[in-house]
Amino acid sequence: MNDATHNLPLPDKPRLVIGDGAIDRIGELAIELGAQRALVITDPHIVAAGHVARAQRSLDAAGVNEQVFDGAIENPTTIEVDRAVEAARGFDADLLIGLGGGSSMDTAKGCNFVLTNGGRMSDYWGVGKATEPMLPLIAVPTTAGTGSECQSFALISDPQTHVKMACGDAKALAAVAVLDAELTLTQPRRVAADTGIDTIAHAVETAVTLKKNDASWALSRRAFALGSPALRRVLADGDDLAARRDMQLAAALAGMAIERSMLGAAHACANPLTAEFGVVHGEAVGAMLPAVVRFNGELAECRAAYAALVGGDERDAAARLAGSVESLLALAGVPRSIAEHGVSENDLDRLAVAAAEQWTGTFNPRAVDAGVCRALYESVLTENDRRAGAARV
Repeated sequence: MNDATHNLPLPDKPRLVIGDGAIDRIGELAIELGAQRALVITDPHIVAAGHVARAQRSLDAAGVNEQVFDGAIENPTTIEVDRAVEAARGFDADLLIGLGGGSSMDTAKGCNFVLTNGGRMSDYWGVGKATEPMLPLIAVPTTAGTGSECQSFALISDPQTHVKMACGDAKALAAVAVLDAELTLTQPRRVAADTGIDTIAHAVETAVTLKKNDASWALSRRAFALGSPALRRVLADGDDLAARRDMQLAAALAGMAIERSMLGAAHACANPLTAEFGVVHGEAVGAMLPAVVRFNGELAECRAAYAALVGGDERDAAARLAGSVESLLALAGVPRSIAEHGVSENDLDRLAVAAAEQWTGTFNPRAVDAGVCRALYESVLTENDRRAGAARV
């Protein structure tokens, strides 16, 4: 067991396979799952990076027939899911492998829902709506951020409305999550920054939700303790493999925390920014997180949790944690004001209504409605630039 996971409340599923070069064990893992025909669901960038070829070689060497579907896209929609289902049916796949970022893994999970249970993706919007068993899934992240490899939810957008449907079921969890930090070395710095900020947001939000429990709290704390310094090291030196290992494990642990605790208002406000303005998810949630931390910091229990994350006195823990996040955004070169993404005062009412309808907001420790969401957006629109040079933690 990895030292960083020792004494943590790790679930039986997914099984974590951790190590440099672990992707070369894909064939062995497929055989252990009883597979004969594996469909690798990925995107063209991962193919170009050579990661898919390594997986194919491993599968071929193990005698597992394989085929590649490389049609996953960022923020996958039902269109990509349906195309993956068509590929899986045509190949008669008995194993799915999601290889890539969160979008590839979400596409694989979405495919699994429809392939095994029929109907349309929208039929599974919510929790526990699949009635039939699903195919085994091996999740292989090439980024360190979403934690999708350790979550039972597929986030799939409606191509007409751009609304993200969170479709969750315990049966959709990967059987195996392969954490091979070498795969993250090919990430461009901006991708490493955006996905890493998402990991930090997951650790921070899961630490205070209404569903927080002892198990999720242990995972949130460890994810933050690993991820916050590791992200700084990755941004300073993209070839720092030890930092990449810590970052990837932090993402997986934060994903497990989400399974047990859910998320909050930062993600609720981030999703409309992505849907309407095309803001990359990590940048959207990163922009919103400091404001949400300050908002939640009005509660004593949140201040106590934040102090446990960053150390020091509880009284100013929210301000110091928000400042720490802001320093990460500055280091990463991520815009701190949503105005830099084209958002204006005239957009805030519409965005606020959409944010208030997001499921994740219902788990925030302080109640959020359209009025609260508008105030959060407004603070990020008008105040973040003033906070440039905020205190570092």
